[in-house]
Amino acid sequence: MQGNVWEWVQDKWHDDYDGAPTDGSSWESGEGSVRVKRGGSFNYGAGDGRSAHRGFGDKQGHRSSYLGFRLVRVS
Repeated sequence: MQGNVWEWVQDKWHDDYDGAPTDGSSWESGEGSVRVKRGGSFNYGAGDGRSAHRGFGDKQGHRSSYLGFRLVRVS
């Protein structure tokens, strides 16, 4: 499923991982409303189409043909 569109994730953007949660939870602290996007999209090179590829996300409310998200249900 990777590489079709960027996946917009819940983590807020930070320049590095200093202070990131170590328990796997999302990183919601910090200023601003810019989120992280992962995985590349159809208009990027093949090397960017992996979940470890991290980009500067767009602000909430931004719409684009190259940006999506995945819903997770916790029961």
